[in-house]
Order: sequence, then C-alpha cells, then structure tokens
Amino acid sequence: MIPPPRDLSRLCLHTMTTRPWAFEESVRRYAAAGVRGVTVWRSDFARHGPAAAGELIRASGLRVVSLCRGGFFPAASPGDRAKAVDDNLRCIDEAAALGAPHVVLVCGSAPGLPLAESRAQITEGIASVLTHAAACGVKLAIEPLHPMYAGDRSAVNTVGQARAICNQLKSPWLGIAVDVYHTWWDDGLEDEIGSAGREGTLLAFHISDWRVPTTDLLEDRGIMGEGCIPIRQIRGWVEGTGFVGFNEVEIFSRRHWAGDQERYLEDIKAAYLAHA
Repeated sequence: MIPPPRDLSRLCLHTMTTRPWAFEESVRRYAAAGVRGVTVWRSDFARHGPAAAGELIRASGLRVVSLCRGGFFPAASPGDRAKAVDDNLRCIDEAAALGAPHVVLVCGSAPGLPLAESRAQITEGIASVLTHAAACGVKLAIEPLHPMYAGDRSAVNTVGQARAICNQLKSPWLGIAVDVYHTWWDDGLEDEIGSAGREGTLLAFHISDWRVPTTDLLEDRGIMGEGCIPIRQIRGWVEGTGFVGFNEVEIFSRRHWAGDQERYLEDIKAAYLAHA
C-alpha cells in the first residue's frame, strides 16, 4: 500500500481551486500555507501579464507548474478552427512568458460533429502548434476529460485516446495530464498510466474527489476524501512509472467557493496529507 504524502513538498494548487481570491492573494496565501507549486489559469492575466505573474510567483517562493488552459480545437468551420489554432499559439507564448513548463489542453468537442471527426481535428490542431511549442520550450499536456463532457468539452475521454494522439504525432513536446476526477472510472487506467510512463508522456497529475451524489457536473468536485475516487491507489500507479512531479489539486466547487477560503485551504492541506 502506497503511504500518504509525508509533507507538502509536492503539493500544487490550481488558482481556480480558490476562485474567490484574486491571483495575488492566492499566491501569497499558498506560499504562507506551505504549498510549493501553483498552476495558473489564463484568467489570472486580467491584471497581470504572464511575465509579471511568473515573477510574482517565483518571488513568493513558489514554482510555476503549468498554465491552464489551451485546446478547444474542433469546430464546424475552417475559420473557427483557425481561430482556435491562433489562440493556442498565444497560449504557448503566455506559458513561455510565465515560465510554465507545459500547457494543459482541454481538447474540445464540436456539437454535431462525430466524435471521430472531433478527434481528428484535435490531432490536426495539436500538430499545427507543436513546432511553435518546441521553439518556445513549452510542452503540451493532453488532459482526457470524463465522458460526460464528450459532446461539448472534450472528445478525448481516456488516457488511451490521449496516448493514441501522442503516438501518432510522436513529439517530445507532447504528453498527457492525468486527472483522477476524469479518469478514475476507467478499468484500464492502471495499464494506460503504465504505458504512458514507459512512453515518457506522463507530464502531470491532478487530484480532487467525486462526490456521491454529484449535484453539478462541473462545479461540485470534492476535497480529497469527500468522495469515492481511490486517489492514493492511482497516485501509486502514477509514481510507479517514475513520475516525481507535483500532485496538483484542481477543485471546482460552488460549495467550497461560498465558504471561508482560508479555512478551505487548511482543509485541502489536511485532506492532502490524509487521503492523497
């Protein structure tokens, strides 16, 4: 049985987890609480450009872990697909300025398009920005999303599907972000994580919990230990590949956003040590 985390040295928070806090307050409070890494959302650049945001993070003693999010490649029209590519090129530039080693891709899905076509457009869109990503020194991490999002948010729903894109494009600048919230249900997950590890494509690991019952498909995630995901078991599979990156807490929760965010942060820390 894999032991719990010994300390907070590999704990990263996504700024969306504490959405009521402004970016500056999140960074300040994360650092004061002993969190070591931060994943930045593009909305945080409203007041700070990416370069200034990166400087603020590093001055606080935190590491920039990644930038969320790029992707959303599929569209019915060539013009809209071109706009998506342009936005991803900008996202890569922002990641480079921020100092983020990779961009998380929520790949997208176009309502009305067959899933196979959306996946083909995702592969084509990623291929069109890989050269720029390499030039900027920024990797792209495909994040498979739960099948409940297949119709409108992502046609990539399993680690196996993400691996297929990586194996087709064969770029050292392309990999996978495994989020337990989206993948825990997959009975092939252990094998797929192992394969991704052997292929060198496992770039990121995101954690939260699946509440039962879930009252909102997007904004009712739980703190670790509040739901049914075997988080520690999955972390064992991930670390069994040699992965030594951060455990990134990414929680969308109206319930937690409505409460005291300072207390919420303390609860996250305690849950991380007890259940991650």
